[in-house]
Amino acid sequence: MIKVGITGGIGSGKSTVCSVFALLGIPVYSSDAAAKNVLEETEVIRQIAAIAGDVLTEDGRIDRKKLADVVFKDKQKLEQLNSIVHPAVARHFETWCAAYKNARYVLKEAAILFESGAYKQVEKIITVTAPKTLKIKRILQRDRISEQQVEERMVNQMNDEEKIKRSDYTVLNDEQELVIPQILQIHTHLLKLAGAN
Repeated sequence: MIKVGITGGIGSGKSTVCSVFALLGIPVYSSDAAAKNVLEETEVIRQIAAIAGDVLTEDGRIDRKKLADVVFKDKQKLEQLNSIVHPAVARHFETWCAAYKNARYVLKEAAILFESGAYKQVEKIITVTAPKTLKIKRILQRDRISEQQVEERMVNQMNDEEKIKRSDYTVLNDEQELVIPQILQIHTHLLKLAGAN
């Protein structure tokens, strides 16, 4: 089995690309969904409250909006949060992979694949990219947050040029170039590689 990382800046459309791979029968692991589950763990909640302060709801859960407001404005707090969440997600991914050991390849979707060190868990990497103006438009429509909040989140992510340099494949999701033929080409190549393993 080949472990393939798929990344892309916020608003690049990597979830859409992942859904196409899923339709092709490829198991897709969502690091974001796993991180949300990790945020439910008592010990993780305790550690996050210790670094981020008043970010809990009345019933003692993490208020993700409050947490985002704190960490996206403070790089040090974001790094501390990541040092709690990323190792837990990495362990979860390894367990998840064991359940799909007969798959030719699996995808690990992670917005901050490089920044979190998660790229070390995969053998191949796909970057999904889109023009910045389009990304901002998508996020504003999807998340109902201000343009300033979008910019704050983008600043904490590696730029696309650097991601592309470190990747084996790129999918341009600019609403001009057809996405499905790009995905099928990568899929075919990965199946060939998996067959050779």
